[in-house]
Amino acid sequence: MKALNSFGFPVLRFNFRGTGLSQGEHDRGIGEVDDVRTALDWLDTEFHLPIVFAGFSFGSAVGMRAACGDARVRAVIGVGTPVVPVAEATEEPRIYALDYLRECAKPKLFVSGSRDRFGPRQKLEELVASAAEPKKLVIIEGADHFFEGRLRELREAVESWVRGLLSAKEKA
Repeated sequence: MKALNSFGFPVLRFNFRGTGLSQGEHDRGIGEVDDVRTALDWLDTEFHLPIVFAGFSFGSAVGMRAACGDARVRAVIGVGTPVVPVAEATEEPRIYALDYLRECAKPKLFVSGSRDRFGPRQKLEELVASAAEPKKLVIIEGADHFFEGRLRELREAVESWVRGLLSAKEKA
């Protein structure tokens, strides 16, 4: 959020249904895709600017699904994208279908920690290899799923990639 805001992008950060103080109930990634679409609609209505989508963990998996199919979204960023089933103590494992990335021709950045238990390096590399171009994978050494102690490196990775996007756009 801070990295994108540093470029002057308006930023919308929200909790999905049933998370934190938000109303509703978790919908296993189905209704949450609609939540992202609603957020994209609001951003478009409010600012009328091209959109760069960024999501973390579950938000990355379901958000990129909505963003890849939306013409207003120019690029997508997945941080801590889960590629193995995630099980919470109170629910059955969440399995993420990320096959839509094979058709997503938007610029894509994936950032993950080398110690991310939900995004083991080999599985993440396989996912990124299967995704359509253009794409980039950045692994932050020593970082866990929440980038504890490594948020500066995460921000630098996003800022560097966005700078590259903006300079490529200026050259075009």
